[in-house]
Amino acid sequence: MIRVSHHLLLCATPGKALCCPDPSVGIASWDTLKRLVRELGLEDPQRPEGIVLRSKADCLRICAEGPVLLIWPEGCVYGGVTPGRMEMILRQHVLAGQPVQEWLLRRYALKGSPPLQPPADATSGR
Repeated sequence: MIRVSHHLLLCATPGKALCCPDPSVGIASWDTLKRLVRELGLEDPQRPEGIVLRSKADCLRICAEGPVLLIWPEGCVYGGVTPGRMEMILRQHVLAGQPVQEWLLRRYALKGSPPLQPPADATSGR
């Protein structure tokens, strides 16, 4: 049995230009996501945390600030996920477990999952 640590859904090439007005940015973000998942070894079935799945979505029902990236199981939705932001999101959120707060649009709760813990210094006011 293969474990899955995360599922990344990228709404980047929608049929309507509501969430991603420039389809070329969405396509570039998708290509970057695919490349980074491979380069970072996130598809390796031997990875102790489990593999990272990725899916291209036509609509995540956000309709703003795209490309939009939804990361499960945390339910974190990122906006403006350009190729330049993708690596930081993967390294900081997926690998280190710390969401990139300034790019979060919203969070969804997955029934039965524990809430995402804020970073240790989030309450220090720094």
